Amino acid sequence: MTPFTLAKASVILVVTLLVSYGSPALAHPHVWVTVETEVEMGPKQEITGFRHKWTFDEFYSEFAVQGLDTNGDGVYSEEELKPLAQTNIEALKEFEYFTFAFDGKQKLTLKEPVNYHLEHKSKLLTLYFTLPLATPLPHEKIKSFNFAIYDPGMYVAMSFAKNTPVRLAPAKAGQCQVHVGDRPSGQDASSAQLGENIDPSSNLGMQFAERVTFDCK
Repeated sequence: MTPFTLAKASVILVVTLLVSYGSPALAHPHVWVTVETEVEMGPKQEITGFRHKWTFDEFYSEFAVQGLDTNGDGVYSEEELKPLAQTNIEALKEFEYFTFAFDGKQKLTLKEPVNYHLEHKSKLLTLYFTLPLATPLPHEKIKSFNFAIYDPGMYVAMSFAKNTPVRLAPAKAGQCQVHVGDRPSGQDASSAQLGENIDPSSNLGMQFAERVTFDCK
């Protein structure tokens, strides 16, 4: 099953988009997502989690909302999109919500998402959700904190927005510089690797992910 399965109207019908992770698939993206992320901090300036905003490409957006305008008013309300939001969030669990956070090289555990919803605006579908850390990371660890957002199986292309792709919560505004690292040298979408048959366990997506780090005073 793909990480973005689709709920159609009020019927319990879930279909996979284009290809399935259940069988070998060409390792190139079929869905494109623009990512904006705010790293949340607690009262002691500890890192508590992520607030994600993911905007899907126009083709996927158009396909995903078919049949969801249940009142026929031409507008996809948050309530009408609620089943689709829940379906996507549930499907993403298997893939760790495409969010991989670390203290140095030690992987951090995440809780399940909260406050999730979908918005349809200007023909584009956007998923909002908050993803807490299982254990907040103390303020003194912020220099070793880093994360990347990617689909391990390269089915979905996750790219940070050009403007303000990552923000730190207001408590540290102006005190930290955010660095969104480039992908490894020589790796791009035309790589020969993208023609191979893979599955999510290959974790090829990690090789193309942009790693985020912080430089704080």
